[in-house]
Amino acid sequence: MRYFITLSYDGAAYNGWQIQPNAPSVQETLQKALSTLLRTSIEIVGAGRTDTGVNASLMVAHFDHDTVFTHDNLTQLCYKLNKFLPADIAIGHIEPVAPDMHARFSATSRTYHYYIVTEKTPFEPYAYRYPQPLDFDLMNQACQFLLATSDFTSFAKLHTDTKTNICTVTYAHWQQLTPIKWQFTITANRFLRNMVRAIVGTLLDVGRGTLTLQQFQQIIEKKDRCSAGNSVPGHALFLADIKY
Repeated sequence: MRYFITLSYDGAAYNGWQIQPNAPSVQETLQKALSTLLRTSIEIVGAGRTDTGVNASLMVAHFDHDTVFTHDNLTQLCYKLNKFLPADIAIGHIEPVAPDMHARFSATSRTYHYYIVTEKTPFEPYAYRYPQPLDFDLMNQACQFLLATSDFTSFAKLHTDTKTNICTVTYAHWQQLTPIKWQFTITANRFLRNMVRAIVGTLLDVGRGTLTLQQFQQIIEKKDRCSAGNSVPGHALFLADIKY
């Protein structure tokens, strides 16, 4: 039987989602907890790989098990997992799915949010303070180039094992939430490592006037990561939604 786990986490204490040697990860923490509770070795597969310090308000993962769990069994397992896991990882629910459903490969879209604050706030651990004046209307105009792009090499982390840098972005927009807080939302069928943070960093260059719209378009067309802006910090980035 295959089961989907919906969870959320604060990524501050972890070197990303994926298991890696000598560094704490969300995947390893969840895998150990589930293996302990089910008293057998469990392998967890996530819908994506968030980077170091990046958060998830919604992540989906799957695992396989011989047991056919009832709804009550899964509710109890969810409760026990939440008791067992540290406070920075929370399980939403666990549900059975078809055997061919895959947390990563069956996903049709993913949505990320990035948060900017323009003034000091007590909640900066989850937002990037950027005190320089920004033209968000101009940044939203630049977002339109992302919708017309398929090759995101200019925003991809160098020297990875990714076979293709082709992605389809279906939504990209800045929205003001409060007088000092802005949210960038981007949805695509897939994301490359560091892609959202590199896009946001380059859009900030547009917003503060160091890049024109034409130059932003040229950066995309160059397919060269060195031509794009700096990556913004990971603490203000959230994996927000996954569609199947």
